[in-house]
Amino acid sequence: MIATAGYSLVGYLELRGMRAGVLDLAIFDQGVRSYAEFRLPASVAKEYLDGFHQDGFSLLGDHWSPILALLAPLYWINDGPLSLIFAQGLLFALAVPPLWLFARRRLGVVAAYLVSFAYVVSWPVAQAVEFDFHEVAFAPVLIAWMVERHDAGRTRTALVMGVLLLMTKEDMGLVIAGFGLYLLTRGAYRSGTLLLTGGVGAVLVATKVLIPFFGGRDGFYWRYEDLGDGPASALVHVLTHPVQTLALLGSPSDKLVTMGWLLLIVLGACLLSPLALLSLPLLAERMLSSYPHWWGVPFHYNAFLVIPLFLAAVDGIARFGPRVRVTWAAGALVAGLATAPLFAYGTIAATELGPDPAYVAIARKAVQTVPPGPMVAAALPLGAGLTARNPVILWEPEPAYENPPWIVAFTRWKTTPFDSVEAQVAEVERLRSTGYRTVFDDGGFVVLHKP
Repeated sequence: MIATAGYSLVGYLELRGMRAGVLDLAIFDQGVRSYAEFRLPASVAKEYLDGFHQDGFSLLGDHWSPILALLAPLYWINDGPLSLIFAQGLLFALAVPPLWLFARRRLGVVAAYLVSFAYVVSWPVAQAVEFDFHEVAFAPVLIAWMVERHDAGRTRTALVMGVLLLMTKEDMGLVIAGFGLYLLTRGAYRSGTLLLTGGVGAVLVATKVLIPFFGGRDGFYWRYEDLGDGPASALVHVLTHPVQTLALLGSPSDKLVTMGWLLLIVLGACLLSPLALLSLPLLAERMLSSYPHWWGVPFHYNAFLVIPLFLAAVDGIARFGPRVRVTWAAGALVAGLATAPLFAYGTIAATELGPDPAYVAIARKAVQTVPPGPMVAAALPLGAGLTARNPVILWEPEPAYENPPWIVAFTRWKTTPFDSVEAQVAEVERLRSTGYRTVFDDGGFVVLHKP
């Protein structure tokens, strides 16, 4: 409960302080609201952002995450993004019980508590709960129960968790494949082979069949130009240039920095266990890409890896005596506490605690100027305040689409996708020249309306 409250508070502070917005809180809010209305998870924000040009574009055509439908009942209680923030906090916290059970079985009660606390304060989880909401919230609890239940001899329950994991995101089959590799090292050749081939097959089915079926584009998220223009050519490159491929894992150096931070949370003990193979495919997926956002420590991507790393570390350190086990677990907790201020928690403590900044009150007035119902193009940090009552899209420079009747612009500081504050000011003036009239203008917040 404490972890849930803490994670939810982080998300709430981000929303209150205008650090959660259209990308991606409003997108998920629109999708889950559609589920709550017994429709496919439509997102007008995603539709306009990436130019899908489909009325009612389904998020299932963006990422294969049908598990989000499980959150629909929350919107029957509270129809707004706070429901997602609470759900995310709860889901991350629910990974603690299976982690504790696994660690108790391997290391004893005291070490199990220390490991569980180390996970709770770990920086990958902090970065995820600080960055809006994402489907990653389901991954730690499902991975933890899958591995723990298998370890406890409850194969059927582990299988159910694996199936749910495949519904979390299209690349979660890589975790299943990694688990298959682990089972092969344990001599379970039949089940290991089935999971390895089944996991890879699940990725191919999700990306090549299911996502295109729901309106997505095959290869839309292909970010491996250094390897080839598609999976087939990339595989050929990996097989024919293995040294070059391995070198790509650590170049540029940002990748090595990220991997160093990941090893630090478990003091490198994950390298002592073949369970680390669960993390390897996901890590390779990111580090072999040509997309810088996937390499670093910001955002939510490392939260997919945090539970596999802890499980592997627990399994690896279990070969040592009780004193070493407790010492390692305590060291992991100290490492988590020591690094926490360097990441999201430190930023939040410095910027979000205390009274609301003056600009937040102005932002609320600007948002309240827009009547419920009509579509709004909102600046990135303002969209989350509108998405519960208006169809929201991202305010962009000279968009290709026809402008909506309401625009909530922002010129206080640079905001995505603009290159500068000057560009934002210029776009406001351009809109005024095309017939928009100013309804609100204060403190860098500008509300425009065209009847």
